Amino acid sequence: MHLPLRFTVPLFGLSLALASLTSTANAHEAGTQMAAIAKVFLAALTPEQKAKASFDFAAEERENWHFIPRERKGLPMKEMTPQQQLLAHALLNTGLSFSGSAKAVTIMSLEEVLYQIEGADESKRAATREKRDPEKYFVSIFGEPADKGLWGWRVEGHHLSLNFTIKDAQLLRATPAFMGTNPGEIRQGPLTGLRVLAVEEELGRELVKSLTPEQFKTVFVAEVAPKEMITAAEHKVSALSPAGLANSELNEKQQAMLTRLIAEYLERLRPEIAEAARAEIKSSGPVYFAWAGGKERGEPHYYRVQGKTFLIEYDNTQNDANHVHSVWRSFDGDFGRDLLGEHVKQAH
Repeated sequence: MHLPLRFTVPLFGLSLALASLTSTANAHEAGTQMAAIAKVFLAALTPEQKAKASFDFAAEERENWHFIPRERKGLPMKEMTPQQQLLAHALLNTGLSFSGSAKAVTIMSLEEVLYQIEGADESKRAATREKRDPEKYFVSIFGEPADKGLWGWRVEGHHLSLNFTIKDAQLLRATPAFMGTNPGEIRQGPLTGLRVLAVEEELGRELVKSLTPEQFKTVFVAEVAPKEMITAAEHKVSALSPAGLANSELNEKQQAMLTRLIAEYLERLRPEIAEAARAEIKSSGPVYFAWAGGKERGEPHYYRVQGKTFLIEYDNTQNDANHVHSVWRSFDGDFGRDLLGEHVKQAH
């Protein structure tokens, strides 16, 4: 069932749990919805707030992404009214699936967990709050939201960076797409046992443990897992070496495990974006899986999945392997670079 757009706008703004309207919506509807919500969000801001949230599409800030706690440009939710915050979440939900939205807002909530842990010493509480604040997530709009032309948006803060580029309302790019958690597993307090990115970890572990000794020789790229994702927050990435084991070298059950692992990353995003990425991966040749570090829970570990067009990295090594970083990257499509190339060609 499709809701008319005049009803869509307020309904998105009323719930953090809502994601895409339907699983059958096409890319044009996604782009149109993003533009509509972005316009409403901007219209609700004061001139001073709008100046903070708005950038030229060509601004260098559009690729100035990161996932660490740092000073950022854009408009933080901390400086928004409750109504404006709801509209910011409405925009976030236009790009995410139900599960992706749940993960995103729960990641934001972990800043309060870190504050409670790190701010136990009263003398350090003010400084800790400055660093650990669930409202220090920033919304940035690049260009003019519209059904024609190029524009983009980003929601970013500690352990969350979601970047969308839209061309003519129908060509969408949604990378880099980063999610991380600290703690990876909450081990004290009322939320004890919460693992926001548990599925990403367990699916990778299930796959690596299913391998034969001969398969594992090719998959295993390092005894010590890297302390950070290899590509970190680089602006442009390419395929990593060694690639690992090709999906053609997996048996049917293992191939299904790899497909499910990839899907867990793609399905953070709204269905039509995920489906387009899935089709691209399927038509682009071999997919490789690589692993570093230990195979048991609690041991530092790392894995990556890559193909001709994309890279997934997952790393859990910091804080005694209780601090997760994960990202989906597109070699040509990050920040809509392929769309920009087409745009330049058409202009000439």
